[in-house]
Amino acid sequence: MSNSLREEILELKKKNNILILAHYYEDGEIQELADHVGDSYFLAEKGLQSNSPNILLAGVVFMGESVKILSPDKRVIVPDLKAGCSLVTSSPFQKYKAWKDAHPNSVMMTYINSSAEVKSISDVICTSSNSEKILNSIPKDKTILFGPDKNLGKWLSKKFNRPMEFWEGTCEVHVLFTAKELYQLKAQHPDAVVIAHPECNEDVLEQAEFIGSTSFLLKTVASNPSKKFIVATEDGIFHQMKKERPEAELIQAPTGTHCACNQCPYMKLNTLEKIRNSLATFSPELKLPKDLIEKAQIPLQRMVDITQGKPANWN
Repeated sequence: MSNSLREEILELKKKNNILILAHYYEDGEIQELADHVGDSYFLAEKGLQSNSPNILLAGVVFMGESVKILSPDKRVIVPDLKAGCSLVTSSPFQKYKAWKDAHPNSVMMTYINSSAEVKSISDVICTSSNSEKILNSIPKDKTILFGPDKNLGKWLSKKFNRPMEFWEGTCEVHVLFTAKELYQLKAQHPDAVVIAHPECNEDVLEQAEFIGSTSFLLKTVASNPSKKFIVATEDGIFHQMKKERPEAELIQAPTGTHCACNQCPYMKLNTLEKIRNSLATFSPELKLPKDLIEKAQIPLQRMVDITQGKPANWN
């Protein structure tokens, strides 16, 4: 990163009073310029708590939508509107609504990796960092519809012995990790601790010693005494892991390709140049219809409330 571009971004951020939020999967140089770096829930919470009237979300579009829904009076901009998500694409609103309509007495627990429209018909939203707390707040006699990520849902279902109906969606990044090659890599590094995101396939998760959100995986690397980790998630998180444990060896889990890396193509659409342009022009700006915001706000706020320890009403 050139010093001039960095200085220009910092100057524009200050001049235009814009808070920069960046996801762990962004390039390290973007993370270094952000006011806050974290996972989906953390970013939504920081957007909600901020006094800044303008927020730039360096991540994917659904994350920016979540910030906008929780803070409708704030201007939310994203560097690239093409920064989508395979989970959003694989859960179109009409089909998702038909799934809910087919189970009228259910609780629809929807992963935050979903469109604003899908959120608007959900009962509660969750992220990988708060999914256990959200699940445990739902009465045992309720049928749970979990989507769009079936791998996260199946991991939760198995861990807590809670039957669920699953939407057949997956993250195109995390499903690339392969169990066979992970087994072989573990044999080459028997002293390594395997950590994985629950969006991975079940046969990969079975080989992991620690499973959780990106923030959980970061905390594991920071606190675990091991000097070597095999990491099954997007490699953007390595930037923060190296800052926490510069002496530790980080090995990304294998994907069945010749590249020893696994990157989200949507996250990587964001660049410093695009961020600079967005800060200067306040565009592209995320705009959502008022009625959609009001509907989607209910399950998102329920997520926030439950995460903060407030009781939930499921009637």
